Amino acid sequence: MHRQIAGSLTGRTTKWLVLVAVLVLTVFMGFFSSKLTSVQDNQASSWLPGSAESTKVLDELSQTVDPNDIPTLVVYHRDGGLTDADRAAMEADGPEIADLKGVTDAGVLTPAAAEAARAQGAQVPTLVSEDGEVAYLYFVLNFGSDGWNAIPDAAQEIRDIATLDGGEVHLAGYGGQAADSAAAFEGIDTNLILATLAVVIVILLFTYRSPILWLLPILCAVSANFIATGLVYLLAKYAGLTVNGQSQAILSILVIGAGTDYALLLVARYREELRRHEDRHEAMAFALHRAAPAIFASAATVAVGMLCLSFAELNSTAGLGPVAAIGVSVTMLVMITLLPALLVICGRWVFWPKRPSFRSPEPTSDGLWARVGRRISRRPRRVWVATTGLLLLACLGLFSLDTSGLSTEDTYTKEFDSIKGQRLLTDHGLADNSNTVQVVTATDKAADVAAALEGIDGLAAPGEAQPLAEGRSWFQATINADISSSTAADIVKASRDAVHAVDGADALVGGGSAFYLDTKIASVRDSWVIMPLVLAVVLLILIGLLRAVLAPVILIATVVLSFGAALGISALLFEHVFGFAGSDPGFPLFAFVFLVALGIDYNIFLMTRVREETVTHGTRKGALIGLASTGGVITSAGVVLAATFLVLGSLPLVFLAELGVAVALGVMLDTLVVRSVLVTALNLDLGGKIWWPSRLDSADVPLTEAEARAPLETVH
Repeated sequence: MHRQIAGSLTGRTTKWLVLVAVLVLTVFMGFFSSKLTSVQDNQASSWLPGSAESTKVLDELSQTVDPNDIPTLVVYHRDGGLTDADRAAMEADGPEIADLKGVTDAGVLTPAAAEAARAQGAQVPTLVSEDGEVAYLYFVLNFGSDGWNAIPDAAQEIRDIATLDGGEVHLAGYGGQAADSAAAFEGIDTNLILATLAVVIVILLFTYRSPILWLLPILCAVSANFIATGLVYLLAKYAGLTVNGQSQAILSILVIGAGTDYALLLVARYREELRRHEDRHEAMAFALHRAAPAIFASAATVAVGMLCLSFAELNSTAGLGPVAAIGVSVTMLVMITLLPALLVICGRWVFWPKRPSFRSPEPTSDGLWARVGRRISRRPRRVWVATTGLLLLACLGLFSLDTSGLSTEDTYTKEFDSIKGQRLLTDHGLADNSNTVQVVTATDKAADVAAALEGIDGLAAPGEAQPLAEGRSWFQATINADISSSTAADIVKASRDAVHAVDGADALVGGGSAFYLDTKIASVRDSWVIMPLVLAVVLLILIGLLRAVLAPVILIATVVLSFGAALGISALLFEHVFGFAGSDPGFPLFAFVFLVALGIDYNIFLMTRVREETVTHGTRKGALIGLASTGGVITSAGVVLAATFLVLGSLPLVFLAELGVAVALGVMLDTLVVRSVLVTALNLDLGGKIWWPSRLDSADVPLTEAEARAPLETVH
């Protein structure tokens, strides 16, 4: 029946219906796909759960402080000191910037205005350094909820106004950081996809050695990307799905990488069946019947694993779950509908110059991976013990992985304008007054709470308390540290400890640095909750697929071991090769989910084939046939997926660069070591016991020396 269903999708008439239906859907969803960037939500405050202390502060201040306010600094610098002409230019820039669209009614605070206000006893920040080399303007931008999309144009207008002949001018503060973050993701919907496709095309050309065949998987991957991103746009626009720059980047990478993997598996099985069946429609029916379960199980594993992210407290992480699940599900559907239709429509000539003719010999039966399998079969126990030991040794690198977070300066792989401005402020003793702790407290305890903050190193004197509703007040104090640094986090922790100790105040501490701290707290919690959940879900899927318990448990253990080794080696590379200052707190969770969900794919491809061959040949012979027949395609798939994730490094963000390196390394370990060596050695050593409690191979006959050396023949 399954073969009949598979054949009905690629029949002489239905293949054209499938082609037209998918192409129409692609064009329709492509219209919405181009709009995905417009619904991104990259504001850190929207990522946190309502239970976070900084979120509670934001809620209490919502009627007084606009959450869309973007404090911004224009930093001026001249070696040897700013001249009178420089200061006059700054004063002239202030009113001009104040007239720009988006600058709030408070206007621009200039050094002269700040000095006059202090002379009258007002508490305003010092805007000029003691050495006179650095000064800055302060103002607030507000574009409503569209701030992320509007900030790049506003930043350019400000830079056009603020210039200094022979000196430096930098845009810093929240506004500068938002502009630089937007620049980091600029072109993500085109440049990243084009770069990924270019890498995949090169690999497919090398894999297929055909000037034509590579085009079909690429067309299908592009179709899947249009449909998936269009669907994600509609859900973000009308169903409240959270999408940010990171999740959009990962979505495109995942769709193209996973799609190419599925294409490689299907094309390999189709080529195999073309040698057994004269009619290409019949060959595709058999190929789909045998390859589709593995593709479906692989997609289900990735999708369900990603959906586990929905249980995260961090909204940005929770939002990635359905985004990635949608991407891989759409990709799977496109690859088992559009790709088979295109292959059957084109016919055997698409494989030119190596067309698989009817009854021609199967080259994998005595190829590289067949020889590897025979070598492992001589001493399988020694092989898996030694391999496990080496992977455990690589895991020791985990002790050097620093996930305490990154400062703004260390977040990017290149030096952006806001980083230069922030460094000038720090080096010349000026506080970035756009970074504050915001304290909400009972009005009758406001003085006590403010007094409790005195003496905290790095925290300026609190400002005057402002009234809120229902007996509550709030004030703020400037943090003299980078907003996302560990120093700022320590100041927030100390501030919270101090104000929480004031009886009856019910005081809460929020602000920019508090958001980063709460993000880290949520990330750590999410890791401890989601990692075991992903393992449990993937284990259940494997048990259902393989109809066994021992094999799934072993496969999960090998993938976890591979994850630890990949992260351990990556940590050493980050520190000693790339020179990164550390990692984002959410990095281990993202790396884990992708490596477990994607790494198990290759074991699924292998073990479904081994199970299929076990019915006829027994487990040990089936293990050799499975490795020989899937080795080439799985290796190619691993190279494709690793290369696509490495493309993430083209974005100037340390988090994505580290994620790309770790996933690529883990995928290659899974492909070349875990799947080909470790799992095969375990299959050969355990034999029929691997299917416990199933009695699939109750005879469990050992391999004879002649069987181990003979060319491998696959099931017909």
